[in-house]
Amino acid sequence: MTGKPTVEDLGIEVDAQQWQRSGDGEGSLEVALVPGAGGVAEWVLMRVAGDPQGRILVYDRHEWECFLDGARGGEFDDGTWRPESSDGAS
Repeated sequence: MTGKPTVEDLGIEVDAQQWQRSGDGEGSLEVALVPGAGGVAEWVLMRVAGDPQGRILVYDRHEWECFLDGARGGEFDDGTWRPESSDGAS
């Protein structure tokens, strides 16, 4: 296998993974850590909680750690949704 695998390439049973949920709503995200050699998480799976049979994204451990570092450092804070005020300004 070259490049990043798909869920099918990983040969895992998706429903058997231990999914961790970001919140209560159907738009919440679910993440599962898939162990590789030595039991260390090698792949991170992400899906929308309300659509568990839908698309599942696969990230390698380095991509996931970079994402977490950016989130902890506030890198994505400007991308958060803010409701528009009544005067039209956001």
